[in-house]
Amino acid sequence: MNRDSRKHKGINTRLAHSGHDPHGYFGFVNPPVVHASTVLFPNAATMESRNQKYVYGTRGTPTSDALAEAIDELEGSAGTIIVPSGLAAVTIPLLAFLSARDHILIVDSVYHPTRHFADTMLKRLGVEVEYYDPHAGAEIAALIKENTRVVFTESPGSNTFEMQDIPAIARAAKARGAVVMMDNTWATPIHFRPLEHGVDISIHAATKYPAGHSDVLLGTVSANEAAWGQLHETHIAMGCCAAPDDVYQVLRGLRTMGVRLDRHEANALELARWLEGQPGVARVLHPALPGFPGHNLWKRDFSGASGIFSIVLDGGGREAAHAFLDALEIFGLGYSWGGYESLAVHVFLGDRTIAPVPQEGPVMRLQIGLEDVADLKADLDEALKAARAASS
Repeated sequence: MNRDSRKHKGINTRLAHSGHDPHGYFGFVNPPVVHASTVLFPNAATMESRNQKYVYGTRGTPTSDALAEAIDELEGSAGTIIVPSGLAAVTIPLLAFLSARDHILIVDSVYHPTRHFADTMLKRLGVEVEYYDPHAGAEIAALIKENTRVVFTESPGSNTFEMQDIPAIARAAKARGAVVMMDNTWATPIHFRPLEHGVDISIHAATKYPAGHSDVLLGTVSANEAAWGQLHETHIAMGCCAAPDDVYQVLRGLRTMGVRLDRHEANALELARWLEGQPGVARVLHPALPGFPGHNLWKRDFSGASGIFSIVLDGGGREAAHAFLDALEIFGLGYSWGGYESLAVHVFLGDRTIAPVPQEGPVMRLQIGLEDVADLKADLDEALKAARAASS
């Protein structure tokens, strides 16, 4: 099945067949895992001109090309780079488009390691870093300066899941010549395609849902035609390439990402709705819930939800948060998300400078895995009882 014919197929068909060329590899269903550094040339003239598809391991292999092609098809992008982690997927495009004395606007609900990179490395390199309210929408135009080169978005926001009006932000940024980047890890390109909404650079921690099994670190960065050349050149200049076995595992994970996301979404929504009515829960922070402040934006722009959201406990502090976590048996206590297993973490929001944070009690982020919902409900019920006891 060629790429043009796949464009009109369903998402699971496309996931199963993107980056897939069995007849190019003697009929084997999956592409080979090519471990490469040196690539040989047939003669001196070819070596001098580099006039062959592969010239060195850092510049791509059949394995990395297969994943990049699959991501391009999902994103609708002109090109995709594959990097060793989700954080590298954030830092490389920022380095590609920012220089000393430039100004960047970053949403205040951003993933904390992104903020750390901005507040340390970018500032040290002479970049002016400013954070903005995730609800700014078109009003972000008032913050854009003559030297604003990048507007960095993330929707929903990390940990508290604020929704951003991405098309409005993109229009305002484009009118002033700024590049728009989006960390779209929560939705994946199955539920939101940033480039179709005015974004130039779409960023994913493929560690999460594409890999799906909590055992791989990887990032992807996809660009539209205007931004691709500069992104690709920076990637080559930095030599920041991913290991072939990790690339292969993410490509394999893509094949089942659609069906896994369906289960993550269904489990998470059932639990989120149930948690709204539970004693000890002040609020549930999930964009797909009708009562959530950003629900209308989610409903307008997104085709679905993933499996991660937060709850705000009704009172208590660190002791209640620890009691909640320590009472869990099925939920693991661990960072990251997107794997098959459920996880919980007490969220740190002390880095916010503009966006308000919930005041009712501790914020607990829940990654909902593929387990049976009844078992997860029972686990959370015991955790909520423990948190209430610690708060009394």
